[in-house]
Amino acid sequence: MIKLKGFTSNIVHHDRQQSYNDSPIHTPIYNSVPYGYKSTKDLENVFQGKTVGHSYARQATPTTDSLQSMITQTELGVGSLVFATGMAALSATFLTLLKSGDHLIASRFLFGNSYSLITTLENFGIEVTLVDATNVENVIAAKQDNTLMVFVETLANPGTQIADLAAIGDWCEQQGVVYFVDNTMTSPYLFQPIRVKASLVMNSLSKYFCGHGTVLGGAVTETGMYDWTDYPNIFDAYRKGDKSKWALTQIKKKALRDMGGSLSSDGAYQIAVGAETMALRMDRACANALALAQLLEAHDKVDTVYYPGLPSHPQHDRATHWFKLYGTILSFDLKAGYDCAQLLDSIDIIINATHLGDNRTLALPMASTIFYEMGPENRAKSGISEQMIRCSIGIEDTDDLLESFQHGLDELS
Repeated sequence: MIKLKGFTSNIVHHDRQQSYNDSPIHTPIYNSVPYGYKSTKDLENVFQGKTVGHSYARQATPTTDSLQSMITQTELGVGSLVFATGMAALSATFLTLLKSGDHLIASRFLFGNSYSLITTLENFGIEVTLVDATNVENVIAAKQDNTLMVFVETLANPGTQIADLAAIGDWCEQQGVVYFVDNTMTSPYLFQPIRVKASLVMNSLSKYFCGHGTVLGGAVTETGMYDWTDYPNIFDAYRKGDKSKWALTQIKKKALRDMGGSLSSDGAYQIAVGAETMALRMDRACANALALAQLLEAHDKVDTVYYPGLPSHPQHDRATHWFKLYGTILSFDLKAGYDCAQLLDSIDIIINATHLGDNRTLALPMASTIFYEMGPENRAKSGISEQMIRCSIGIEDTDDLLESFQHGLDELS
């Protein structure tokens, strides 16, 4: 076993530490759906969880196992599961650990599709209270006798609000409430939610893990911080073995086995290769985002810039304390009277597209796209103005990025 300290060193050499024939540098792509055994007893032991092995690719393959191991390592957890998308990972966790009559407290500041999913849970009889999670007092005030889980994003998309991460973690620990944290916008390179006592961590692997906009994927990681023995919704069949992994076992059986949503071996391979350069990409893109945020804040046609690297950001000190860097997501409001579409169409370096964590700078107006269905009233409650533009900053040369934005803003009429 190679003993390494660095984030990138561990990812780059992760596959070499797995057990494969012929010692491949990269984990092979296992495309087999079924897995056979020499004896029926061996197959029975795998099905019953008595021995480690594979029975069917819907639950796992050796390739997805390797990616899960890598993700667990980066998040300092005890185990992970991968899914076809980040939304599949979110819905799998909510629908297998919550049931009708339970109560979920969630941040009001959420990615548009996450917001839609949260509200959909109410159709299944799960009570949901949305709060301003930048202050733990709002979470405390929302607690009910049936509260089982709190869900927040580390860095909200698109408004960049930062939840009161440490205080919420302390409170969840005291109350015995599951603390579920979406780490997508920071990635484990910038922040590891286990540091604020998160119980479960979600990452959309399509973003900073992969980085190239070529494959979808999602993951849930168990940190080992929560005692599942007292959690009421773990089925008796899964209350055996390592207690820290009871929830993961239930998610795997009920979500991957029963509901599908499985990540392919090909997808897992692409994500694992992309992850090798996560730190390098993030260093460059975060530096670009900070430089652009400073340019935008100084421009007379921009009303507000939402980027935690700016001292004017309301949670700047929190971001400085907890995050290695300030992230690559940047949003800004044009002043009233200026047309968001006109600006975006005039900046050549921008790609008008919805995605995050790509090597290319992507941008789109929020009110007329991702958050259109939410309506103006709910957009306002979530801190999304009608003039907001969200940017996912890439790794282009900084001078090219800044000159393109400067020219576009100067020409805006």
